[in-house]
Amino acid sequence: MRTFSLLKGLPVIEIRSGAKIGEVSDLSISGDGVVKGLLLRKGALLKKTFLINVKDVSSFGWDGVMVEDQSVLEPIKKSKEYTFESQNRLTGKMLMTREGVRLGLLEDVYFQEEVGTIIGYELSDGFFSDMLEGKRVIKTDMPPAIGKDAIIVNVKK
Repeated sequence: MRTFSLLKGLPVIEIRSGAKIGEVSDLSISGDGVVKGLLLRKGALLKKTFLINVKDVSSFGWDGVMVEDQSVLEPIKKSKEYTFESQNRLTGKMLMTREGVRLGLLEDVYFQEEVGTIIGYELSDGFFSDMLEGKRVIKTDMPPAIGKDAIIVNVKK
């Protein structure tokens, strides 16, 4: 299990050559709350963004993400998928239960790297609340409903 904040900025390394091909910059998340891939920033001056499908990642290490070769990189297409910090951004969205209880604002996600299943959400109630009480983690057992204004989750009891 890993959080996006631990992945962000990690180098993506090509196994065949041992070369760094870019850095993880974001996640691509489907409308049913599954991490579909990693967004990779590549280039020195003019950075381009590419997608690496989760199934094309050889391994998720603590110090880098390993892929066989650069052929797994896909150009970014306009899509209805969500990202964590870029277009169709999920960070800062309100999380609510199916019963209508406000849980907090989304700060981070916990997911199983190999399959992309999101299993928990790190929430914030604001800076001062986070300092006094800390951030909360909500575990879920079903995919969320992601909408324009809120993310609806079924909280594990």
